[in-house]
Amino acid sequence: MLRFLTAGESHGRALIVTVEGLPAGLPVEASDIADELRRRRLGYGRGPRMRFEADEITLTAGIRHGRTLGSPVAIVIANSEWPKWTEEMAAEPGSPTSVLTQPRPGHADLPGMLKYGFDDARDVLERASARETAARVAAGTLAKLLLSHLGVTIVSHIVGLGDAVTSPDSPRPGPGDLDLVDENAVRCFDPVATEAMVAAVKAAAKEGDSLGGVAEVLAYGVPVGLGSHVHWDRKLDALLAQALMSIQAVKAVEIGEGWENASRRGSEAHDAIRFDPALGYVRPTDRAGGIEGGISNGALLVARVAMKPLATLNRPVLETVDVVTKESTVSFRERTDVTAVPAMGVVAETMTALVLASEALRKFGGDSLAEFVRNHDGFIASLGTTPSGAIGAEPVEQ
Repeated sequence: MLRFLTAGESHGRALIVTVEGLPAGLPVEASDIADELRRRRLGYGRGPRMRFEADEITLTAGIRHGRTLGSPVAIVIANSEWPKWTEEMAAEPGSPTSVLTQPRPGHADLPGMLKYGFDDARDVLERASARETAARVAAGTLAKLLLSHLGVTIVSHIVGLGDAVTSPDSPRPGPGDLDLVDENAVRCFDPVATEAMVAAVKAAAKEGDSLGGVAEVLAYGVPVGLGSHVHWDRKLDALLAQALMSIQAVKAVEIGEGWENASRRGSEAHDAIRFDPALGYVRPTDRAGGIEGGISNGALLVARVAMKPLATLNRPVLETVDVVTKESTVSFRERTDVTAVPAMGVVAETMTALVLASEALRKFGGDSLAEFVRNHDGFIASLGTTPSGAIGAEPVEQ
């Protein structure tokens, strides 16, 4: 299985990620990671930092001549703004130039200060910042590269931004549509909804406010058999929910049509199973979102991820208390975005890829890429079905 660990603060010298468990022989280049980090900076409503943030990548361990060695991979993402923060974020003994004592409601500031005994919110916010997701995206790039050798493609698109949402009849992007999604101002595949989303961002920006929204993650080509029904912590949907909920500011995760199914009768909530002699088992619908009993069933994997509005606003309106004086005040302001929902979709792809890659390694094993792929191909061949193992020629209802 795959494990990764990130380190670093938002305004620190660098972010670092170590990834353990990758098989030897996986082709990797720094440009692969740079491309994904560029995607993380996309989206109308982002702050000025995205325009000059230049993720400087160094592959420091685990890769030789463009291929993984089977040992842990270490990646460093340097902070181009570090010279401005050397005094404030110095590791050597000293005192900060300013102390932040007005914690932001909705942020980790106050609970983190109380938990660790800090009197300066910066001791919390630097690590709680969504800047940490750059390290996750770097790790997730490796997971995506590994999954691509099994024919798995992961795409995200925005289906809600503020009160603007896509039509229920809107088509979903396919595995070849990621560039089209990324070219859209808010990474939405619905042109009508795009206009409403951009207008919502403009209105919030004018008022110094922020917006949340919903990203839908689609994983195409996921083989049947990932995850397990045997243990609670091996269920694929549980693993995905935990990974996606770990993204900063995410407050809800849905697999398939989870909320709608809760209000349906059982006769309307499940995906019928049919057998086609040429294709194997097929499903006319995908209400389960590609997972049944904690196991991937070979259908399209669908997860929706809801992000709350950002807790840092461009106007001082959120009531708080100064932790030193205990007097009522308004929360401090750091540089912020109107919304980061389009970028959150990219991070959600990352976390989905890391979970799927880990479970694929658990299922198929192998110390080298060739062995890993061979084991996968042998398993699929033993099923006598399509590569996905579950979705055949019948159109799948959305």
